[in-house]
Amino acid sequence: MSIDWHSFTPWTSLAGGALIGLAASVFVLFNGRIAGISGLIFAALQRGSDAWGEKALFLLGLLLAPLLWSAFAVLPGMEIDTGWPVLILAGLLVGVGVGYGSGCTSGHGVCGISRLAPRSLVATGCFMGTGFATVYLVRHVLGA
Repeated sequence: MSIDWHSFTPWTSLAGGALIGLAASVFVLFNGRIAGISGLIFAALQRGSDAWGEKALFLLGLLLAPLLWSAFAVLPGMEIDTGWPVLILAGLLVGVGVGYGSGCTSGHGVCGISRLAPRSLVATGCFMGTGFATVYLVRHVLGA
């Protein structure tokens, strides 16, 4: 394994993490609930849900943030080394995991761990462990 030092961006990554933490903190302070993205998407898809507009605006902010960033700097490059069938399968598996885990990485990993919620610690350990095992199997066992 080698590190691409040219693409290594600790300060940008730190700033992004701080902004995610700030957004999650502001959301919980003003709404009294955590900023779990899968829950927000589910609620935004139900037009009659409580505080639909606030949830939809939060999600819109997530989509517009890269556009705002691109006004000041070049967006980092993105490379996906697989085809559509694998991406679709991965998305379906993530969706199933979100359902079984009662939340996603933002709800459990960002907001839940910061509150030391036991179920979030377990859920985050499960999806991180599954991710590690999947990468190991795909790259080192299957050789893909």
